[in-house]
Formats: sequence, C-alpha cells, structure tokens
Amino acid sequence: MTILIYFVTFIVIAVLLFYVLGYGYIFNGISKTYLRGKLSANIDDGTLFSGNLIATESPELWEESPEYNKKQLPKNIVEDLTKSNTASFIVVKNGKLLHEQYWNGYNQLSKTNSFSMAKAVTVMLLGKALEEGKIKSLDDKFSDYFEEFKNKDFAKNLTLKHLAQMESGLDWDENYKNPFLPNAKAYYGKNLMNATFSRKFKENPGERFEYQSGSTQLLGFAIKKTVGQSLASYLSEKFWIPMGMEQNATWSTDENGMEKTYCCIHSNSRDFAKLGQLFLNDGKVENKQILNPDFINTMRTPTKNSEEIYGMGFWINHDNPIKHYYFLGLQGQYIIMIPEHDMVIVRTGSYNNLPKNDRGRPDQVRFLVNETVKVFQ
Repeated sequence: MTILIYFVTFIVIAVLLFYVLGYGYIFNGISKTYLRGKLSANIDDGTLFSGNLIATESPELWEESPEYNKKQLPKNIVEDLTKSNTASFIVVKNGKLLHEQYWNGYNQLSKTNSFSMAKAVTVMLLGKALEEGKIKSLDDKFSDYFEEFKNKDFAKNLTLKHLAQMESGLDWDENYKNPFLPNAKAYYGKNLMNATFSRKFKENPGERFEYQSGSTQLLGFAIKKTVGQSLASYLSEKFWIPMGMEQNATWSTDENGMEKTYCCIHSNSRDFAKLGQLFLNDGKVENKQILNPDFINTMRTPTKNSEEIYGMGFWINHDNPIKHYYFLGLQGQYIIMIPEHDMVIVRTGSYNNLPKNDRGRPDQVRFLVNETVKVFQ
C-alpha cells in the first residue's frame, strides 16, 4: 500500500511538473494518438480538434475526361501506392478528371488532413491580401505588425517574404517525432501565439533556407491581422467559393480560434486537385482571375538560398527531366503540378517515415511524376 501511495504521488508530481514546464500539451497529444491506437498525427484527426469552416456555396463537379478511369494503373505505380498506405490518387489532365482511385475505405467524400500543404494555401492568402492592398508589400517587416519583435535579437528586419520563403532565422527544430520540440506544442497545444512568439531567432533573416512550420504560423498571424476576419472565412470568400469547391472544408485551430496556418486543412482530394489546377491556369477559374499571376510566378520560382528546391510555399523540382512543383504535406500529401503536360496529380495517405533523399524532397513525388506521365501523356 505504501509503495502504491509513493507511485501515485510520483505520477501526480510528474504531471504537475510537465504543466509547470509548459509541456502539458503532451497529454493532449497522447490522448489523440496512442490512446486511439495511432503512433503520430494522422490524416483522419480533423474531428479531434476545434476548427473553422471553409464554406463553399455553388459546388461544381469536375468534368470527366472521355477516358476517365478507362486505363488501369501499371503494376509499379499500384505497388508503390499500396505499400505507402495511400488513401487517394487522382490525375487531372487538360483540366478534366482522368483517373481517380481510392484505397482503405476512403472515397470521393473523405476529408483528410492536408498537413503542410496548408503552407502554400497560407501563401495564397498572403498573395490575395497583397492584391487587395491589405498588405502593402512582401517586404513589410513583421515587427510592424507585432512590435514586440523589434526587441528580439535578429528579428527586427524580419519580413513577410522571409517567412514565406523559409528564410526567417527562427530557432525552430522541424522535428515531428520529439514531443518536447515546437512542432508538437503547436499541433497539440492550446495557444499558437504562445508556441510561436516565445521562440527566439538564431540568425539574421534572409541568410539561410530552413523549412520551418513556425515561420508559416507567424506569417498566418500577420495575414489575419490585416484581413480582419478568420483565415478560414477569407479562404472561403476568395478561393473556395469562386473555385466552386465540391465540399466545405475545415481548418484546425487552437483554443483561441487561430488557424494552424502551417498545416491542417481537412478537405477531399477532388478539391485539393482544384487547387493544383488553379496554378496550372495561372490563377484563373474559367475567365476570372482570382490570384495575381505575378504573385504565382513568385511562389513557384525557386530561391537561391534553398538551392533551387523551394519558392514560397511550393517545393520545386527543375532537376527532373519532367519539371514540376508541388504542395507537400507530412506523410505524403501531394498536389503536384506538371505544366508541360497540363497535369495535376494528387496523392493522399499515411506514409510514415516518408523517404526524402532527393535534396529534402520525397522520392515518391519524382517517381509518381515520371511514371504517371508515361501512362497518361
């Protein structure tokens, strides 16, 4: 009995210590993963978090190609998609739905987590706010929006462009497995401002490329301050509705209603494909320009500091014979744009330990581009 009392006392003290040290969010993470039989965040966890609605009003279904689903995927693609625990695989060519396939109980209506594909969507909102004059310039200083950053080492000259291009100099370890590092605190914690504004800066902005979720979250705070509404409603108004998205979506938030702008838009694969088509069309939906083409070109232009693999929100591969750029999310969420073939590829799923040997880019993306073009060119 005495041993039990000591054990319970130890547990209580340990739990209290975790909260005092700012790690209380770990218990929330445990309840949303291990206690549900999961080892990490997953594509189906949208209902576990609070979220803001991204509404559509007049859904427009994809026009199907005359060759829609008439051609079977070859064995090598099927094997790759199967072993990587794929949920959906969609191919759009010349603006029409050409191939659509689902696995593991997922279907056209299934909403899955975008994870970091949302980073490019956040940059899209930046572009729209610039276009509408809500933000004056990409070179606006972040400290002009939040004065406390004027007193942070290295942060005084931080610009919105630095944040969008992942050149902020923020002290943020982009580690998805260590629960004591900032990604876990942002994902499972209650307060995104606390998780990001508390971080220090380790070097001058603009000197080095380092992919960081914290940079996009800071960018999200600046955009929200300028547009004067939730980012989900702004996304709905400026993109979801004009694009005729097939379904409403949700954007996960913290307990204050702030969107997790580095991740977590829960939508279906057909609507993810519409995002890709928007960029192939240089920002047009039918005859309406809904995103400035000059800004789009900035998004998909690789930067020198990234050694030509990243623009603003997009990963870029001009090394491959078939050039492409793409939205990229944890566990293999892709919206891939292939301009020379007027093709969009969407793949969603749960590819844990996704190999990234291609200069930080997933090998699977290059494989799917090369092999899918062979099949459908």
